Amino acid sequence: MLKPEGIITPIITPMMENEEINEEELRFQINRLISAGIYGIFCLGTNGEAYALNNEEKLRVIKITVDEVNKRVPVYVGTGCISTRETISLSQKAKELGADALSILSPYYVAVTQEDIYNYFSEIAENVNLPILLYNIPGRTGNNINYKTVARLAKYKNIVGVKDSSGNFDNTLRYIENTDERLSILSGNDSLILWTLMAGGCGAIAGTSNLFPELLAKIYKLWKKGDIVQANILQKKLRPIRDVMQMGNPNSVIKRGMSFLGYKVGLARRPVSGVNDKLDSALKKALELYK
Repeated sequence: MLKPEGIITPIITPMMENEEINEEELRFQINRLISAGIYGIFCLGTNGEAYALNNEEKLRVIKITVDEVNKRVPVYVGTGCISTRETISLSQKAKELGADALSILSPYYVAVTQEDIYNYFSEIAENVNLPILLYNIPGRTGNNINYKTVARLAKYKNIVGVKDSSGNFDNTLRYIENTDERLSILSGNDSLILWTLMAGGCGAIAGTSNLFPELLAKIYKLWKKGDIVQANILQKKLRPIRDVMQMGNPNSVIKRGMSFLGYKVGLARRPVSGVNDKLDSALKKALELYK
């Protein structure tokens, strides 16, 4: 069973001016990231604007990603939907298209109990024979996956870990300390990558790796070698860009930043294009620090 580890990139979905998917640029970005030493490609996450893509577009992104990666690194696919039925359907299609693993959000928009969350993931695990990474991002979904719920779900061997984007390090620690050591706990907050690793986590799904894949991969490699001092120096280097990301929709800022670096990724789909004079100025100033 796949063990998620290292720095995995939640790849952006490049778009043209008319907001259609830019396949050529998506393929280019996949190769750029793998060449930089990234440990996995995760399509259709928050940074991939899965929330703004229709089902046909999602299937197209999966096909392109699986084809271009060509087994060089694991391909994780975001298949979380509001209903259990829809999530299972998209997950099964992702498997048919060659996904190596799934990243699945907790239910969103609807108010759910922990029992609802447990039943949701249980039913998916029983109906989709692929490794599943739970994706906890309560700021977007409105629903936190409690560590006790994760501990119960660990009985399913195809549930292999959790990406924690809560921003609450104690929540991450609870996953590490109180669930199952078999599970890979990954940071979804780029400011907490090294600290998650030092606490017993396995890596990160890091949005900023779209901008600086070599830097992010090196944090993990230095930690792996035991060079915490140098790893911490690189971890601190992420602070300026992280501060700018708080000025707008974070994944829109990432895409805007990539455009300023010369990549033809386009804007995020409206209404969160990321175009803002004050933001642009701060972003350009921050990017100068990484040259």
